[in-house]
Amino acid sequence: MEFKGNYVALVTPFKNGKVDYDAMASHVEDQIRGGVAGLVPCGTTGESPTLAPEEHNQVVAEVVRMAAGRTPVIPGTGSNSTDEAIYMTRHAEEVGASAALVVAPYYNKPSQEGLHKHYTTLADATGLPIVVYNIPGRCAVEISLETMKRLAEHPRIAAVKEATGKLLNVSDLRRQTGLTILSGDDPLTLPMIALGGHGVISVISNLWPDRMTRLTEQALTGDLQAARTMHDQMFPAMQGLMSLATNPIPIKTALAIKGRMREEFRLPLCPMDAASRTALEALIA
Repeated sequence: MEFKGNYVALVTPFKNGKVDYDAMASHVEDQIRGGVAGLVPCGTTGESPTLAPEEHNQVVAEVVRMAAGRTPVIPGTGSNSTDEAIYMTRHAEEVGASAALVVAPYYNKPSQEGLHKHYTTLADATGLPIVVYNIPGRCAVEISLETMKRLAEHPRIAAVKEATGKLLNVSDLRRQTGLTILSGDDPLTLPMIALGGHGVISVISNLWPDRMTRLTEQALTGDLQAARTMHDQMFPAMQGLMSLATNPIPIKTALAIKGRMREEFRLPLCPMDAASRTALEALIA
């Protein structure tokens, strides 16, 4: 598949401790109406670390069902265990996902050789295209450019979600790997596309799918002035969603303020403090 445009990193709504599939269905419809290029459930923004394996699989299956072929579904299927990542990726393939977003193994801090073997072993075990998710701030390990070059040789490793915060990486990845590059940070989407990126896996799209889709399309078609205007309009909220509390607490709180779902999290995540919530309300007003 072609990875291009605005893909939404879906939140996972909860109600009384359970996944709220009614709120999820409404939210998926909002995103599709907003013109997103695809749905990305069970990633960081989807609170995947607190989903039980059976819940994770059910969320993926339900989002595929809700999308009903109207837009691709690219679930997060990564783990710090290669076997578990293979299990979740195979399940995603079985229920009709279009690709898989696979975060670098976290906590156990593998070597670059271990990272290479993790991804190639997983890619060998599935027919889905793989999006490598490089986010050292969450994983305590960064996938090096040399490892990315080796991974790009695999026919099913197709793209990278670049969330290191290093714009220089975009030029290196574009020139040396041939991988499709998707921004992992909303505020960096415009400059990344200007440097050769292809889109974003977006947090703020949960709130404003039409605006983030428009920004991405304007940037991809070379209308940088219009894209800058849209970027400037959303930039304070983009920053606030990342700085007022750990993602996904602010974005889910924003959606709750707008009446789209409950302000419910699973520990160790918890609601924002009052001052931060007030600041968030002002940003999204």
